[in-house]
Amino acid sequence: MTLLILYHQVLMLIDQVCPQTPDRRGLIPAVCRYASLYRRVLILLVGWVWVLAATPSWAVLPDEVIANPTLEARAREISQELRCLVCQNQSIDDSNADLARSLRLLVRERLKAGDSDTAVVAYLTARYGDFIRLRPPFQPNTWLLWLTPPMILATGAAGIVWRLRNRRTAAARLHESLQTPPLTPDEQERLRWVLDDHGGA
Repeated sequence: MTLLILYHQVLMLIDQVCPQTPDRRGLIPAVCRYASLYRRVLILLVGWVWVLAATPSWAVLPDEVIANPTLEARAREISQELRCLVCQNQSIDDSNADLARSLRLLVRERLKAGDSDTAVVAYLTARYGDFIRLRPPFQPNTWLLWLTPPMILATGAAGIVWRLRNRRTAAARLHESLQTPPLTPDEQERLRWVLDDHGGA
């Protein structure tokens, strides 16, 4: 629904900026000349995103799927919460790595053995540590995982602010160095004498 609303708003914006007139001039002639092309590209993008959203994960192979749909749904939900230790930025449900496949099979084996979802996650956490969870609990041994990203962002922001301040300071110093200092009384007297001398000549 959100995608449809965004799509409709973008089309309305294109129509406002580039009305469908024969000359295709609109508010921005260079852009409106290709308004129909923009509409086609937008339609293709929306369609492609829709297909990707409706397509199940390609990483899960048919031989991994449990015949019981309830267990399979639980396995998929658990797998989406577990990190691929090879890819690290993907869940095991989305990863094609061999280790991710082994973990998916292990999740399904534990579920078929009667484990609860919590028990499966606890079992894998005990074997691989909290890092295997995409959203590890906030506790002393995971503080580094939680605090590292904001610390990196804060350090980067501080660096940007520091550079901007240095640039402003350097620009102010350059501006001051280019300013002509006021004349001293002696210099003013000499200038007046030169002007008077030239004027008299």
